[in-house]
Amino acid sequence: MLGPYVHNIDPIIGSIAGVHIWWYGLSYAAGFLQMLVYLLRVRQRLSLTRREVYALTLCVAIGVLVGGRLVEVVFDEWPFYREHPGLIPAIWLGGMATHGLLAGAAGGALLFSYVYRKPLLEIADALVIPGAFLMGMGRLGNFIDGQIVGRATDVAWAVKFPDAPGFRHPVVLYDGAKNLLLIPYLLWVRRTNPTPGAATARFVFWYPFLRFWLDLFRDYPTHRLALGTGQTLNIVMVLIGVMLLVRSRLRRLGRLAPRQARAATAVADGIDVPPSLVQRVAFALVLIVSVTIASNWTQDVPARYGARHAGLTYSWLYPHIDTAPRATR
Repeated sequence: MLGPYVHNIDPIIGSIAGVHIWWYGLSYAAGFLQMLVYLLRVRQRLSLTRREVYALTLCVAIGVLVGGRLVEVVFDEWPFYREHPGLIPAIWLGGMATHGLLAGAAGGALLFSYVYRKPLLEIADALVIPGAFLMGMGRLGNFIDGQIVGRATDVAWAVKFPDAPGFRHPVVLYDGAKNLLLIPYLLWVRRTNPTPGAATARFVFWYPFLRFWLDLFRDYPTHRLALGTGQTLNIVMVLIGVMLLVRSRLRRLGRLAPRQARAATAVADGIDVPPSLVQRVAFALVLIVSVTIASNWTQDVPARYGARHAGLTYSWLYPHIDTAPRATR
């Protein structure tokens, strides 16, 4: 029988040479790997060589990591990082923001499109599919980590999280399911609406619109403009999505100037170019770095998990920070 669940999952899979491998970080690695595989499958439709697919995946993956970290540092934890700037790159101690992941991915796609002279909207339409998968996997990682919790509830599927009193909504599982369910919807959009940007517009709108209502079940630790952390960014993203939906509709009706046809590429001429050794090594390094990413607020990681796993400390740079482990972990 389904009943309340007591969360006691270790968020660290194991350690190699003193480096911790996190379930949350593994979700990033799985998402990036799935992105590469998916883009390789659809590359001919996008007129991309295998080398260009690797370049696109690397641009997006690095953008995700940089964007997620940057938004976490600047928007969510700036008071902490202002005092401890040396910890900004310490992703193995946690700290990635969801909206930063999306902004970073968009920046990576834009950079690739500019450098390789590829149509941005068609590239974006392809990326939203693995993007939704990555966001879904990330939420599963958040649940295993146990830091993002929902409001107190007595529903049958409530969860007792390690550091929150009472039973809570597993809100990250709600959001993760929403992200994964977007995949068949977006695939349907791609099949039925060939207008460039149609799938992208719908992802940009439906991702934050649905998340806004799901986040009402979330217990936010901080607030901006009387809204929970991230809700203001959800609203901004919804407005951008509305604008993209309008433009997509106008483009389909022929009321926007037609887009220029892209130039012929090597793959269009039947010539493929394999990825370089540098690209293969770089992608492997991205996967290795990804699995070391902890979750949520950086200053919480040593206190939450230090009793269970050695080495989660700031003493190498900031020995004065109190990181006494919490007894609940």
